[in-house]
Amino acid sequence: MIETNATQINRSQVYMNQANMNQENMNQRRSVVSDLAIELHEILKEQNAKQTPPREENIPGVEVTNEGTEQIKISRVRITSIQGQNALGKPMGNYITIEVPDIKYNDTVLYENTCKALATELAGLLKLREKSTILVVGLGNWNVTSDSLGPKVVSKLMVTRHLIQYVPEEVEEGVRPVCAIAPGVLGITGIETGEIIRGIVDRIRPDCIIAIDSLASRKLDRVNTTIQISDTGISPGSGVGNKRMDLSRETLGVPVIAIGVPTVVDAATIANEVIDLVIDNFMNQPGEGAQFYNMLKNINREDKYQLIQRVLEPYSGNLIVTPKEIDEVIERLAKVIANGINIAVHQGITLDDVNRYIN
Repeated sequence: MIETNATQINRSQVYMNQANMNQENMNQRRSVVSDLAIELHEILKEQNAKQTPPREENIPGVEVTNEGTEQIKISRVRITSIQGQNALGKPMGNYITIEVPDIKYNDTVLYENTCKALATELAGLLKLREKSTILVVGLGNWNVTSDSLGPKVVSKLMVTRHLIQYVPEEVEEGVRPVCAIAPGVLGITGIETGEIIRGIVDRIRPDCIIAIDSLASRKLDRVNTTIQISDTGISPGSGVGNKRMDLSRETLGVPVIAIGVPTVVDAATIANEVIDLVIDNFMNQPGEGAQFYNMLKNINREDKYQLIQRVLEPYSGNLIVTPKEIDEVIERLAKVIANGINIAVHQGITLDDVNRYIN
């Protein structure tokens, strides 16, 4: 059927309007500092619920499932189409979030269970062969505690490639060749991290890469308590507006599994949550002001966030905050991630075996 010019123009206008709406949604989500797919999904659901009329709760091309326990909650976000990719602003693939609210406390049983949960989820994404070589990349700046997660994980790994190469008789059956590097950051090395990793990949030809990095969150209660695993690679520094070259199958030629923990939150997010808590408190107080505070409560969260950002801008700029106990928490999280990797990549290796190998 031949379309008239008017029909073509109308259809083009519809596509442009849809594109503008998608871009507007993506800009709103980018205004909230977060690397977590589960949080981007939450933002989009909140926006859809406040539309007039409310939009469908399910987002086309995005599948979300939840399981686990109160101590270890596991959420899976799977982006299956271009439509879902555009809606969330994340590449198509799998994003697994493990939330452990009490991981910051020194609970040995919870620590061990978290290591095992991480190993199980990671093994499901890796799909390794018996002799697969794994390259682990610890991204971040080892001189900045909140950004040192990657290098600390590397220091706690069972690195075995050299042992298999030079003393294979000393290596137990089921141990795979693992090598690791903490390449530093551009400000220290003068070299893009992606360029360093590409050179190593070209030389040693690993079957897959596991990249660890510190992330940013939009919620205080997810800072230092949440681990995200994805099979879509990673963009170092993207959460704090300092995005570098992507590390992904497209740029490196091998699968890239990303593991990250949100270790920072921006000042506007903190102010937003504090204001919400104050409003909730006043709403519960008897008096004439309850109606006014109820009105404040109904203001769109993202609108309120952007207003706070504008107010803070002259005083604090782009202020990123991390908890005061960050040293101790990073150390514990680095052990959790390292041991999760150790168990996932080596066949038949248990946490007890790892503890004998790593001090």
